[in-house]
Amino acid sequence: MEEVGVGLVGFGLAGRVFHAPLIAATPGLSLRAIATSDPERRRAAASRYPDARLAADLRELLRSHSDLQLLVLASPNRHHLPQALAALEAGLHLVVDKPLALSSREAVTMIHAARRRGLRLAVFHNRRWDDDFLLLRQLVDSGRLGQLRRLESRFERWRPDLSPGSWREAEPPESGGGLLLDLGTHLIDQALTVGGIPELVYAEIRNRRGAAGDDDSFVSLTFPDGLLVHLFASAVAAVSGPRFLAVGTRGGLSTSGLDPQEAQLRSGASPLDPGFGERPGAGRRAIWGGEGGDQQLSFPPGRYRDFYSQMWRALVGGEEVPVPGEDGLRTLEVVEAARESARRGQVVRLTGTPYP
Repeated sequence: MEEVGVGLVGFGLAGRVFHAPLIAATPGLSLRAIATSDPERRRAAASRYPDARLAADLRELLRSHSDLQLLVLASPNRHHLPQALAALEAGLHLVVDKPLALSSREAVTMIHAARRRGLRLAVFHNRRWDDDFLLLRQLVDSGRLGQLRRLESRFERWRPDLSPGSWREAEPPESGGGLLLDLGTHLIDQALTVGGIPELVYAEIRNRRGAAGDDDSFVSLTFPDGLLVHLFASAVAAVSGPRFLAVGTRGGLSTSGLDPQEAQLRSGASPLDPGFGERPGAGRRAIWGGEGGDQQLSFPPGRYRDFYSQMWRALVGGEEVPVPGEDGLRTLEVVEAARESARRGQVVRLTGTPYP
């Protein structure tokens, strides 16, 4: 198996919990370098990945990168564009943690830079491999739902107190902070994956706890075929609605609870552990309503590893990357339309940027 050397920038939540374990568990990928400016995180990285060399920042990492072909950016959002351009200039393929950039303009700049150099660019929207979204995709793709007419999707949490040291809460949206650029971009990406490009956007975006970034948002998307999508992202929801509520012409789906993979990764589990991505426990339900009456469905196993497996195939076999940079651009266009709608208190027509 052809091996691809990987460098990782950032060893906070995204780098430590998601990217590093998934890279290490993917055949054909070798985690060879980790850059983080935090001494404690460097010690943690050295302990967990002793074969990877450590660097204080991207500049130091790039001084010796001949054994790397892929760079993964798990750094704060405001660093994505300059770090991506530096990595592309060094001839490295890229995975950028979501969101791809701070704006659609920055995303276009990044996509252009990758294309000019013939390099692959992917954005880490791993929630496409959540178990409940995989179930929804199965029902949509098989035609069991019929034509999808209405979809509700939520990431709602109860965190009434601010988190000390959280840059997502301390920085304003224009610097990459806020929930809309965090969980909100996952919701939007999932909606665009099943619905395509919406025509109309309406949003209500609030800051309930006094942080610099937003923490409570509602986004409504209307698609050309009549599909209506309602998205909710909140840190101040003491009671949450269904994770997914999908209504089609032949049936409907309601799911509750969250995909288990994040919790498993946070606990130190490996994606290679038996039963990873599976949790039939209490609080997780998928109810089908339609022909034959209501019935409970089983979730397929969540498969975050598929992102990096497909990335490896893209680099060695020429396949498509798992989530192209252009998809990240489309998500950011919806974010910007949502912000405009919230400012104006009006529905906004999404015009979009021509593909670069």
